[in-house]
Amino acid sequence: MFDKLKQLHELKKMQDEFKKEKLTVEKRGVVVVINGNFGVEEINLSKDLSIEDQQIALKEALNEARESIQKKLTQKMMGSGMGF
Repeated sequence: MFDKLKQLHELKKMQDEFKKEKLTVEKRGVVVVINGNFGVEEINLSKDLSIEDQQIALKEALNEARESIQKKLTQKMMGSGMGF
């Protein structure tokens, strides 16, 4: 029982650390900042692109940011020794 509580405490600590993670991705002048909870912190559009091009670049940036932060957090979890 104590081991489970200790593991839950470690998971909560890890979750708090994930919240602090931030990743910035730029696609054709469109910039997205995402946090470790997969929340979008910031979006900067490019006035040099058409609406359609901004939409495409934004979609690409969001997808890349989500995938990259997911990989980064997975590596941290695996490196934590918690047995995931």
